[in-house]
Amino acid sequence: MVTTPPLATDYLQRLQDEFQQMFLRTQKAMELTVTADDAKVGQTPKDVVWERGRVRLYRYRPLAERTSPTPVLVVPSLVSKPYILDLYTGGSFIEFLLRQGLDVYMIDWGIPTEADRHLTLEHYVQKFMPTAIRRMANESPNGRVSLLGYCMGGLLTVLYAALHPRAPIDAIACLTTPVDFRHMGLFSVWTDRRYFDVDALVDRTGNVPAEFIRRSFSLLKPASEFSPVRYISLWQNVLNDRYVEQYRAFNKWTNDHVPFPGECFRQTVKELNWENKLIKDELVLGGKPVRLGAIKRPFVHVIARRDHIVPMDSATPLVEMVGSADKEQIVLEGGHVGIVAGRTAAKELWPRVADWLMERATPARTEVRA
Repeated sequence: MVTTPPLATDYLQRLQDEFQQMFLRTQKAMELTVTADDAKVGQTPKDVVWERGRVRLYRYRPLAERTSPTPVLVVPSLVSKPYILDLYTGGSFIEFLLRQGLDVYMIDWGIPTEADRHLTLEHYVQKFMPTAIRRMANESPNGRVSLLGYCMGGLLTVLYAALHPRAPIDAIACLTTPVDFRHMGLFSVWTDRRYFDVDALVDRTGNVPAEFIRRSFSLLKPASEFSPVRYISLWQNVLNDRYVEQYRAFNKWTNDHVPFPGECFRQTVKELNWENKLIKDELVLGGKPVRLGAIKRPFVHVIARRDHIVPMDSATPLVEMVGSADKEQIVLEGGHVGIVAGRTAAKELWPRVADWLMERATPARTEVRA
C-alpha cells in the first residue's frame, strides 16, 4: 500500500485551505462590486423639525449628556448626498459630535425636481438658511448657533455669514471650501466660457442631471475608478467586516449624486467660475454685496493637501479674506473626502473641530429671579 507522507498531507491541506480562501475572497469581492446600493448609511437617529419644499432641517437625537449650549448646524453640499458626514455607525462625523455632547442639526437640501429649477444662491442663503438658523436659535439655551459647512456647503455658509453679520452665530467652521475659482482645476477647464454653453445646457435640461454631476466628479480622477489597486485592496480585506462596511458606504456615496438646480448652476458658472466675483468682492446676491470681510465671528477653515475637487490654491485665500480676529487655517494630509470620512478622520479632523467649536460656545442664558 502506498501512503502519503505526513508532510505532504499537511502541504496539500494548506494548499486546499488557501484555494478555498482565495475562492471565498473572490466570490465576496465580486458580490460587493454590484451590491453597493444596499449599504446602510445615514443611520444616526434624527427627527425632522422643519421643512420647506424639498429642504428639511434635521435635529439629531442626543447620544451623550450635552456639554455645549450652542447647537451646530451642518451645511452640506448641493450636489451630493449629505450622509457623507454620517456615513456608517462608528464612522460618522455627526455621531462623533453627538458623543462629545454637542447638539447637532443638519439642513438637507433634498433632491430637486423640475419645480426647483428656478432656485438660486439667494434662495439658499437668504431664505432657507436664515429660517433654519432662527428656529435653532429659538431652541438654543444661549440663543445662538454655530455653523459647520462642507465643500459647497462651506461656500453657502460664508455667503450667509457675510450677508447676515448680526446673525446669532458663535463660530463658523468650513471644510474644503472654494473661494478662488481660477484654481478649480479641471472644473475651470470644463466650464471655460469659450467652449461651455451653460445657457444651452440649463435651458435644455432645467436641472443639471445627477449623472452629469457624477461623471464630472469621476473624470477629475479617471484612473481611480478603474485602478486595480482599489480592487486588490478590497480583495485583500474582503473578510474584514469593518473594512467591507466602510467600502460599501463610500462606494454608495461616490455614485449617489443629486441634480443641480438649473438657475443656481447657471449663476455659479457665470458669476463664480467665469467672473470669480467672490474673491474680487464683486458678488451681489438679492441686491446686497457679499463682503467676506464682514464676517467677524471666530472662523476656522480646514483644507486638504491632496484635494482634487477643491485644490489648495482655491481654498487657501478664504481665511485671509474673512474679517474675524479669531481665525485659523488648518491643513491636513489627505483628500477632499478622506479628511472628513476616512479612517484617519476620527483621529485628525473630528476632535479638532469638535474642541474648537466647544471652546467658542457662549454660556447658556441664566434666568434672573426677582
